[in-house]
Amino acid sequence: MSFTFDMGKDGLETVMKDYQIISMRYLWEIGEEGANSRQIWGHVREKLIENGSSISRASIIIFLNDMVDRGVLTFRSRSGKGGYHRVYIPVHDERGFKEYLAQEVMGKLLREFPEEASKALKELEASEEPTPQL
Repeated sequence: MSFTFDMGKDGLETVMKDYQIISMRYLWEIGEEGANSRQIWGHVREKLIENGSSISRASIIIFLNDMVDRGVLTFRSRSGKGGYHRVYIPVHDERGFKEYLAQEVMGKLLREFPEEASKALKELEASEEPTPQL
């Protein structure tokens, strides 16, 4: 799964679908306690039902495992009915995740368009007003 950057959207919606944002916010809220895919899916489903939409548990699992592969989430195994289950835990808080996304997007731009992206970053830095020191 890859992030698609939609410049017509705002905030996390520029790179994530609604169910993904709800999943991550739920995990940030509960923190180290973590949650399994059934708990996350149940929470997301409740939120989506309010908006008249739904999501499959498989879609949630695919997203969560992708976030593990990207290093955004980690997990611990817990035994339960039917075998072992993953309990997903966020590696970053919301701010840390946004920094991760910014690094991913800027890194990709710098790899694909090194000269142009470097020039654009320098121009952006030069146009910023200095922050007053306290």
